[in-house]
Amino acid sequence: MSPATEFMIDINLTTQRLQLRKGEKVLMDVLVSSAKNGPGEVAGSECTPRGWHQIRAKIGAGCETNTVFVGRRPTGEIYTPELSQQHPNRDWILTRILWLSGLERGCNRLGNVDTMRRYIYIHGTPDSVEMGCPGSHGCIRMRNSELMQLFDIVPAGTRVLIHE
Repeated sequence: MSPATEFMIDINLTTQRLQLRKGEKVLMDVLVSSAKNGPGEVAGSECTPRGWHQIRAKIGAGCETNTVFVGRRPTGEIYTPELSQQHPNRDWILTRILWLSGLERGCNRLGNVDTMRRYIYIHGTPDSVEMGCPGSHGCIRMRNSELMQLFDIVPAGTRVLIHE
């Protein structure tokens, strides 16, 4: 069994919870924040795509907590409340990125429903962002400390199920 098939991430949009499982064992169970616009797969909808995905890329290994990313690259900034006041309309992508790719053709892969082309991630967010309720632009937001734990455990290729 490859390392990627040992783990599975289950994201429940109804309960706003992410579970990391290894076989039947739950290794992590945390609150997250999915799309404010609810579930949906179409490009431009700012909805969270459902179905089976995999982690296509892990970005940010070794970066400092609260590192700011734009276009999947660190900007050199570290998030602070003061930086947030200077850029009040930014969608903050912090600390680490797990870039998702859909596995279900026509549902979340290819065409106008392609999760990867929509740049859907599991990523860190400011500590002030409320978890347990929808609020993102389509991604799955996590607490930075919890995301760093998840990032360190799961390899690229890990399967992710997003469902209601």
